[in-house]
Amino acid sequence: MKFLYFFKLILCFNIICISTSSFSIENLDEKVKKLTLELRCMTCQNQSVYDSDSDYAKDIKKLVEEKFTEGLSDQEIKLFLTERYGEYILFRPYFNTKNILLWLFPFILLIFSLVFFIRNLKKN
Repeated sequence: MKFLYFFKLILCFNIICISTSSFSIENLDEKVKKLTLELRCMTCQNQSVYDSDSDYAKDIKKLVEEKFTEGLSDQEIKLFLTERYGEYILFRPYFNTKNILLWLFPFILLIFSLVFFIRNLKKN
């Protein structure tokens, strides 16, 4: 009777351990997918690292997975990759003084277009 109870206890413990380890692997895969969708493949034509099948993309996926297992966050991995490959690797560049024109250009273009459109309406 005690042997049966002990066997059930060990079985439950193994099921719990296996389910938590598979959950952590799935969680890691989701993190890698989310981050690699934000990274540009340098060898492909504006494809994300996640969608690309190139050797470069495979290396970056492996590198990102290693960095996550080391305990780094998304931001720390992005900083590491931008230091290594430049800011071009990011689909969404940082908002800083170097990129201010890049971020503000659509709004500037919209304002100039509206001014031009209003001036033409007043002339007619």
